[in-house]
Amino acid sequence: MDEWEEQETATSGTCALTSDTSTGGTQGDFWNSDHGEFQGGRGGRGRGRGGFKNSFFSGAHLTLYGDGQNNTAERSSFSRRGGRGRGRGFGRTDHSDFDANEEDGDNKNVSRGRRGGSYSQGTSLIPLVVVFYPLLKDLLMWLASVCNTGHGDTPAENADASDRPRVTYVPPPPSEDEESIFSHYESGVNFDKYDEILVDVSGTNPPPAIMTFDEAALCESLKRNVSKSGYVKPTPVQKHGIPIISAGRDLMACAQTGSGKTAAFLLPILQQLMADGAAASCFSEMQEPDAIIVAPTRELINQIYLEARKFAYGTCVRPVVVYGGVSTGHQIRDLLRGCNVLCGTPGRLLDMIGRGKVGLTKVRYLVLDEADRMLDMGFEPDMRRLVASPGMPSKENRQTLMFSATFPEDIQRLAADFLKTDYLFLAVGIVGGACSDVEQTFVQVTKFAKRDQLIDLLKSTGSERTMVFVETKRQADFIATILCQEKFPTTSIHGDREQWQREQALGDFRSGKCSVLVATSVGARGLDIPDVQFVVNFDLPNNIDEYVHRIGRTGRCGNTGRAVSFYDPGADSELARSLVTILSKAQQEVPSWLEESAFSGHSPSGFNPPRKHFASTDLRKGPQGGFFQDGSVTSQLAAQTAADDEEWE
Repeated sequence: MDEWEEQETATSGTCALTSDTSTGGTQGDFWNSDHGEFQGGRGGRGRGRGGFKNSFFSGAHLTLYGDGQNNTAERSSFSRRGGRGRGRGFGRTDHSDFDANEEDGDNKNVSRGRRGGSYSQGTSLIPLVVVFYPLLKDLLMWLASVCNTGHGDTPAENADASDRPRVTYVPPPPSEDEESIFSHYESGVNFDKYDEILVDVSGTNPPPAIMTFDEAALCESLKRNVSKSGYVKPTPVQKHGIPIISAGRDLMACAQTGSGKTAAFLLPILQQLMADGAAASCFSEMQEPDAIIVAPTRELINQIYLEARKFAYGTCVRPVVVYGGVSTGHQIRDLLRGCNVLCGTPGRLLDMIGRGKVGLTKVRYLVLDEADRMLDMGFEPDMRRLVASPGMPSKENRQTLMFSATFPEDIQRLAADFLKTDYLFLAVGIVGGACSDVEQTFVQVTKFAKRDQLIDLLKSTGSERTMVFVETKRQADFIATILCQEKFPTTSIHGDREQWQREQALGDFRSGKCSVLVATSVGARGLDIPDVQFVVNFDLPNNIDEYVHRIGRTGRCGNTGRAVSFYDPGADSELARSLVTILSKAQQEVPSWLEESAFSGHSPSGFNPPRKHFASTDLRKGPQGGFFQDGSVTSQLAAQTAADDEEWE
């Protein structure tokens, strides 16, 4: 699995599917059929032509909303020579990218594996198909594995790989135009308020903060690229993060969304590589990068790559990106042109290492962006596999950096396994808090009234660029279709869409062709899209961390934004107390009905204690801690923080 979003509950969209039905024809016709089939034909001893073919979206046409164009999904199949003698064939269309619970009756048919004659649905063969088809499929998969590997064991990996469609998508190359590379949006009216944000640095002997980029001692090329990017002065996470990384210290950094975390780790890494004279080599079949950056989603890692490419423009340092949904061969060719900084999603990165295309012996920097997500139950095994891979320097011999807007306590404990014991913890503002530049509004609404409420809301906002978050992939496509019918230019992004569709959707949203983007959690983290004025939580997430990341898509870089969340008392009451805490910390008005819901005790699970999900300080700290405000210690004590983060237990 390449990305965290692919762990969402598999659901299908509202796309229209049409498929042909196959009937028994002349002997061997099924070999050229567009349908995924298991069929057997008449054959002589030892030369039977029965076989197994399995295709994804075979013979199916996927109608995408928005432009009304039909796109035929990519087919992938394999076939094996069958056994001897005559047999019966069963036609089956396998829509394995869709929810397993969806009814697929219209796409199944049963045909006799001989000349002429066919059985339609409703015949007595249907029970036989239901009972024996899975067994026959498993048997054939086992036989195929024996032929391929020479072993009797059933390799799950081979079975999974054979079921997947072959990915051939090659993304368009990024622009080489300097104006496009350094394009940026202006900082907002509240950018100067960053100077007032409290900063807490904990750990032994932290280096002093910098006040300007000149103090960062960047080389001329890097300093020039920083200036072209529109950076005037560092944000708090950059003021403290850059000198910490430059000093060679491990770092766990937590800062609000849109506060410049990416530049905080890229600039010191690139500066050190340039100072050491690192240069990419295209003469090796195995590339050995100096820095590896890992992020949970394809869109985020591609965004980090583009930032690295921008800062490294005109230098000898070459960043490369690898992620799922794109042709592996294309990415290998790009990788072999030379790589100093490798950006990747976990699955594709481990794949490249396993293929012997990436060596780890020279790794000096390991960066986990959105580290809380990278170390949760979904990605923790992959991260442990990465750091345990042959050649990877131990944590004592590399520099490990972790960044996120939220760092729950359990994640901090896990993170300690990857960091040196003297790592520094950097907390900018209220750890896990929502950005105060975002105006948060809650609307109490029942499940079936949400759609009308959303349409009325979008009519009142006009053409403002809006992100609508939903909980499932099926819901994303459904809402996008409804909004298109209501004449709102809308697209969607979620884990079931092909990579080219996801990139096209983001491109249409960035360019303004579509003013509304409906997204699942795949779009909640890290995406930096200019001029998103409005975020709508059509469905509230099931945890408060996700809420913070979602509304962080607006109000970035000192700009203001608005977030409206639909609160369903029957489904969202477990989140009520955490929402009250978030609103209070961000100096936002708390609706009386939300407070009543939070403290009434009528919610199914009582309450969601915020401190267990939001550690306000480094776990290693004692009962008191000093706050730093641009490097100067303030007189505030941890008691005030404890009061702000009061546990309702």
